[in-house]
Amino acid sequence: MTSLDDIVAEIRNGIDLEQSDRPSSPGMLPISRIETISEGVIDFSRVKYATPTPRERQKYQLQSGDILFSHINSPEHIGKTALFRSNKPLIHGINLLLLRVNHEACHPEYLNLYLKSFAVRARFRARCKKAVNQASLNQDDILSLDVPIPTLPEQKRIAAILENADWLRRTRRYARQLSDTFLQSVFLKIFGDPLSPRVADSIVRFEDILEVQPQNGLYVPREQYVSRDDRSGVEMVHMADLFDGIVATGNLKRVDISEPEKEKYALREDDLLIARRSINYEGAAKPCRIPILSAPLVFESSMIRVRPDKAKALPLYLYHYLSHESVRRHRVRRYVTISTISGINQDGLKRIEVVVPPLPLQQKFAAIAQRFERLRAQQREAERQADHLFQTLLHRAFNCEV
Repeated sequence: MTSLDDIVAEIRNGIDLEQSDRPSSPGMLPISRIETISEGVIDFSRVKYATPTPRERQKYQLQSGDILFSHINSPEHIGKTALFRSNKPLIHGINLLLLRVNHEACHPEYLNLYLKSFAVRARFRARCKKAVNQASLNQDDILSLDVPIPTLPEQKRIAAILENADWLRRTRRYARQLSDTFLQSVFLKIFGDPLSPRVADSIVRFEDILEVQPQNGLYVPREQYVSRDDRSGVEMVHMADLFDGIVATGNLKRVDISEPEKEKYALREDDLLIARRSINYEGAAKPCRIPILSAPLVFESSMIRVRPDKAKALPLYLYHYLSHESVRRHRVRRYVTISTISGINQDGLKRIEVVVPPLPLQQKFAAIAQRFERLRAQQREAERQADHLFQTLLHRAFNCEV
């Protein structure tokens, strides 16, 4: 065992440059942001573009073997990493740390995989400083991590085995993401372009199709959380429980709250939850569905509950409408406040323009979407099993206290 400090040749913050969504001149280069490593790999489709000076490019352009580390994020995502192995230029942007290891002491792939292990991620979550929906790690807490260091050939052997399992896991996830395009295509075929001038007569404000007014979630102090075995408590949905647009039940935290609070913040089947806050701009105002309710649920303060009037708009249609990238870009994000933590409030949410097609068309789409979700459930299970395999192998490879 040795400390991370002993094998890291360099650790530093990225550069803060003015950024654009697309390159507008030959000198612009992709620059990393938090979303670039959200899936645990470098994703060039989730970068911005900036124009560094030659000196800035020399200092901040990533080198092969560099590890990007998320030290400012929501608690469940703190400590995420991705390894840079590409011939494409990428500038190291602010809000991610760079770890550059001593290659004579440590194989970068080996260290990157060790940082993904459950024990290491749990250690970082326990040590991070938490604020409202955000957490941060300082460099001392990161560098004090103990790392098992076998010989370099052994590190490479372990990394090769784990990378195969990681590839399987990412392939399962990619298959699920590809299937997203199916429903998007069905949505466009049935309803057409939601931004087309032809639908202008069908546009209403979001508040006009709700059964009741939107409701912010409940803040519960830490001392009111109870054991999952304590049946006196009620299950509460947190941002970390939202998976693939659906509440991931089965392992929810329980809270001890009053009966009036249970009633006020209760969730029903087909309710929608809207993210009030997000560490990234794109995450704010993202919707989530409650398709099946097998036990009483309440929801916490980082979300807004909306209850559609089903005589006007079906929840499944609204979910896909609010998830549509063009709708989000042109009709939702104008009401998102951009800051360190971006967010939307009830007033902004109620003003979003919604295209309301005839109910028979909505019902046709909902029937297709419900059949398709059975396939998605199978995909999620395959992805869960691949994740479990990967974490099991990580545990066996790095079976040590951290």
